[in-house]
Amino acid sequence: MSTQIDIGIPQAQRQAIADGLNRLLADTYTLYLKTHNFHWNVEGPMFNSLHLMFETQYDELALAVDLIAERIRALGFRAPGSYREFAALARVEDASGEPSASEMIAQLMRDQETVVRTAREVFPLVDEAHDEPTADLLTQRMQIHEKTAWMLRSMLSG
Repeated sequence: MSTQIDIGIPQAQRQAIADGLNRLLADTYTLYLKTHNFHWNVEGPMFNSLHLMFETQYDELALAVDLIAERIRALGFRAPGSYREFAALARVEDASGEPSASEMIAQLMRDQETVVRTAREVFPLVDEAHDEPTADLLTQRMQIHEKTAWMLRSMLSG
């Protein structure tokens, strides 16, 4: 039995927001998987620091995907959850080949920025709907991804 959702946001607006969150979830999950891959496969003189940093990052992303998916559910929609669905929605690209440590850093920096742009695109819909819980989620995600991109970028400078 389906129960009507009455949280003060019309169904069409909830659908548009959920669609945007689906893209954010796909980007975040793809970035999680890529970061985990790099954690396992990084080599070179920066191995220890990058191995630990990538672990911190993928742990944070693992928590984030849950928060995003739960928000989609709270809005009344099914959250995507398969590789096929994520591949169709994500802008973050899978890793290929065997990138060097510095290539891994550069890829993850760009991917963090991609996730920020995806989150930012949803914001006008959220503002228009006065959807403060989603706005809070998006603000937190953008803040984390912008900071992580800055840290990665800093490793490439110099």
